[in-house]
Amino acid sequence: MSGSAHSTVLSGARVVLPTGTVANGRVIVQGDRIAGSAPEGARTLDLTGHWLVPGFVDMHNHGGGGASFTSGSAEDVLRGVRTHREHGTTTLVASTVTDDLAELARRAALLAELTQQGEIAGIHFEGPFINACRKGAHKAELLRDPDPAEVRKLVDAAHGTARMFTLATELPGGLDSVRLLAEHGVIAAIGHTDSTYDQTRQAIDAGATVATHLYNAMPGLEHRAPGPIAALLEDERVTVELINDGTHLHPAMLELAFHHAGAHRVALITDAMDAAGFGDGTYHLGPLEVEVKDGVARLVEGGSIAGSTLTLDTAFKRSVTVDKLPVESVVQAISANPARLLGLYDQVGSLEPGKYADLVVLDASFDLKGVMRRGEWIVSSLL
Repeated sequence: MSGSAHSTVLSGARVVLPTGTVANGRVIVQGDRIAGSAPEGARTLDLTGHWLVPGFVDMHNHGGGGASFTSGSAEDVLRGVRTHREHGTTTLVASTVTDDLAELARRAALLAELTQQGEIAGIHFEGPFINACRKGAHKAELLRDPDPAEVRKLVDAAHGTARMFTLATELPGGLDSVRLLAEHGVIAAIGHTDSTYDQTRQAIDAGATVATHLYNAMPGLEHRAPGPIAALLEDERVTVELINDGTHLHPAMLELAFHHAGAHRVALITDAMDAAGFGDGTYHLGPLEVEVKDGVARLVEGGSIAGSTLTLDTAFKRSVTVDKLPVESVVQAISANPARLLGLYDQVGSLEPGKYADLVVLDASFDLKGVMRRGEWIVSSLL
């Protein structure tokens, strides 16, 4: 169901604020914003027994609802965006996959238009400047070393909407590309990398600030060769992405990241592909064919995990109920931290007056019951 919430007082819920959880709290919605006081005649919606949290912010997402952000029309992209909104993601960055540069530039132009229309929050380029030995679901023939001039062309093709670029920074041109991205206000993310510990530290010093799906598509922790994971976890300048779907990570590794980096340096992401919120079957991730079986996406050729079918409401519930993380820590990782990284925290990422009325209602079991985006109910079983 959908509808307008021009002046509504949401009362009685456990409200998660930046300062902590308020029992029997209230959030006032006026138009598309959160207000500091309720206007006369505002409707009241009783949310007793529920949780009220900020809308989720997904900074790494390739599609959903049977639609891919890496190919297809603007309508296809919007279908995927709508699917994720119905699962609580009110702010979403569209991620590409490795392709030839001309196709990526064309894709960037389309996604830039949708960003300017307010449908998505920008573009994340994942590839083609990644390491072939850690390629995952990227086509090997299209991979290339980072070239700052080529990186700049893709950033320019995004017309100011490029938010993040994943690179294997140990490759020739990697560090110069990181510096270029930092100069242009684009997040440089280390991922699909075979980097050593020292090489990773060099990339962080050059300006890299995100670990693309930490642990996945990079060397593991070794006692004599700690590799990128140790460098990324220990550095306060780095935010680490985690895919908490029960497939990509063992719970102990999730706990390690939250414990060592702290909740303030974790961003929960989906890395979703077309099948998210849609179902099993055969799909494409860029130029590669993917088979989804029992909710797990793998390449038809080679069997590598190919993104996820995760939605962030599932990641939220799993983090609290399976991993036993504090609700406040999960809210930080799923809303506030990615909003800050993307430069959007003045608008989204927390339930504070003046920000967009982007919020999620969860029941006592952490199942999603309501989603509001900019003051409009997208999902509500409570009206």
